[in-house]
Amino acid sequence: MGIFSRFSDIVNSNINALLDKAEDPEKMVRLIIQEMEDTLVEVRSSSAKTIAEKKDLQRVVTRLQEEVADWQAKAELALSKEREDLARAALIERQKAADQAETVAADIANLDEHISKLQDEVTQLQEKLADAKARQKSMLMRQQTVASRLEVKKTLDSNRINDAMYKFERYEQKIDTLEAQVEAYDLGKKTLKDEFAELAAQDKIDNELAALKAKVNQKGKDA
Repeated sequence: MGIFSRFSDIVNSNINALLDKAEDPEKMVRLIIQEMEDTLVEVRSSSAKTIAEKKDLQRVVTRLQEEVADWQAKAELALSKEREDLARAALIERQKAADQAETVAADIANLDEHISKLQDEVTQLQEKLADAKARQKSMLMRQQTVASRLEVKKTLDSNRINDAMYKFERYEQKIDTLEAQVEAYDLGKKTLKDEFAELAAQDKIDNELAALKAKVNQKGKDA
């Protein structure tokens, strides 16, 4: 009964409650799965033995039923020969065989009930085993994701990142200083590009000035 007691404990267990209490949920799931798989092997082996035992008992019932029929024939033969004493003895033996057959048949009925319940429990265990394996995969993925996020958080919160950013800022300030020095050297010096830009700007001003004079002269004439 040890197998079936342990088997029943697993079938009736609340996996969520077990996981809540476990210090290492992933390890707990592995243990549960291993226990379920081991129990399934044991239970299936026990079921095979029980089914074999049932077949043996069925053969016993068949043999006893044959004995019942045989003693019945012998009783009838004895009566036909006017041997009532032998007929009575044959009927007694027939009743013994019939009683034994009935007892064995009751044993077979109990085995059938036991096998039926066992099959139901095996189905429940298989369902829980499938659920546990699915949870195991999900838990492993979640654990890997959380571990990666934790490493990122530790890196972001570490002083190394702050030091690196501070160095970046210092380098940027140095580059700004160098650019300012370059611009200071170029201050007041006109490039060929600058001179052409000035010529273009001067032409624009001259054109605008001519247009303004024409507009003022036109107003004077109109007045």
